Amino acid sequence: MNLELIGALKELEKERGISKELLMDAIETAIVSAYKKNYGASSSSSVRVEFNQQTGDIRVYSRRVVVEEVEDDTVEISLEEARELDASYQVGDVVEREVTPANFGRIAAQTAKQVVIQKIREAERSIVYDVYSNREGDVVTGTIQRADHRQALVDLGDVEAVLPASEMIPGEAYRPHQKLRFYINEVRQTSRGPQIFLSRTHPGLLRALFELEVPEIQSGEVEIKSVAREAGNRSKVAVYSRDPDIDPVGACVGARGSRVQAVVAELGSERIDVVQWEKDVREFVKNALSPAKVLYVVIDEAEKVAHTVVPDDQLSLAIGKEGQNARLAARLTGWRIDIKSEAQAAELGLQEEFLAQIAREESRDLGVDEEEILQPAEPELEEVEPAEVVEIEVEEEMEEAAPAAAAGTVETEPEAEAKPVKVAAAPKTQPAQPVSVPDLASLTNISKRKSWEERFGRFETPAAPEPEPQEKQETAKPKKKKEKVITDLSQLDSINFNFEEEE
Repeated sequence: MNLELIGALKELEKERGISKELLMDAIETAIVSAYKKNYGASSSSSVRVEFNQQTGDIRVYSRRVVVEEVEDDTVEISLEEARELDASYQVGDVVEREVTPANFGRIAAQTAKQVVIQKIREAERSIVYDVYSNREGDVVTGTIQRADHRQALVDLGDVEAVLPASEMIPGEAYRPHQKLRFYINEVRQTSRGPQIFLSRTHPGLLRALFELEVPEIQSGEVEIKSVAREAGNRSKVAVYSRDPDIDPVGACVGARGSRVQAVVAELGSERIDVVQWEKDVREFVKNALSPAKVLYVVIDEAEKVAHTVVPDDQLSLAIGKEGQNARLAARLTGWRIDIKSEAQAAELGLQEEFLAQIAREESRDLGVDEEEILQPAEPELEEVEPAEVVEIEVEEEMEEAAPAAAAGTVETEPEAEAKPVKVAAAPKTQPAQPVSVPDLASLTNISKRKSWEERFGRFETPAAPEPEPQEKQETAKPKKKKEKVITDLSQLDSINFNFEEEE
């Protein structure tokens, strides 16, 4: 042993993270076993190995207990022999004597090498287990090494993981040297070291991918409440925003669907529905059944069943292919969902039950009786005292209209003045007497107004003379003087231009 071993142990501590003291203890234990095996020492004998870290020297000491009567000389020594070595020994003391063999350095070196290699492996396994056992539920990137119908081996960089066939996405092909993201499902400690099991179908993979793609989820402004997934086919994600100014669905979808498309591409074109989480169970169930439109939901809290009613033409859309949409909505909400059409709900009376349930909740919130909410409010009628019966005598004067003059002048007569009205009030104690229709018509002190003809007479306007037909005046248009146009130069001699007359 020399200082090179000490230097190698220090380098291992830096590179592999293995403690130097741990390696030293392991080497000492291995040298003790090698000494007992190679030099005939019994297994019960006590041996101590001293490893000088400054010089690298190794020394072996046998340890025996001082007794009065020796029964086993490999572990005991008499008091007389002990006092020959040192007079201060007493019964019960431990006597150490160096028993290092002459060629013990070669054996110690071989033993130290084997121990160091074994301890390095054990330390690496323990480090890997400690690291990945705390990362259960995380997403890691790995490279496919080999894949068959039973499992796929994935290289994570410092350890090899296993992807079982049950955790593979149906229909997804795994090729060597292909890089994918995996969900750490389980970490086990076995005799051959830690074994890491991965998954591509776990809902946590979908949740982690959204956390990587959406900054609002990383900052905590948007929270993923629940995830329901059927790997390779369809998934539903319920999101909630703590900030009222942030749309959680829009934040997860991204501009033109860029964020959700990145997640879909990682999962092999899996359909993903992002819905908004609501505290009200009815609204949450309605959102979970999208894209189907839900009319109303009746909640059965005792059985934890949500009876939903959809239009007749959307019943198949709400249920989905082979019940997939309803199944995912039930996983997402945690409620059993019973879907009925409008016609089926009318036969079962679900609408009345829904109204009664709403009334119960409102009565509980408002602290009033349920019947008061269900019963329509009646208008309050005020008590009216019986009206006094009034007898009115009205004499109308006949008014005559003066005939109109033939010349077109009109003479008018002043309106007749109404005579004073006598009113007699009946006592309140007497019952009201029936009033006839003419009496009701005469209950007024305003005289009938005369018509226009009665007041001013009929006025006839003379007929306007028919206009005589005007004769059309024909205006003589000046005739244009025709000018001669020379079309043929050979006719110049035969044409008379009348130059002499113009002069």
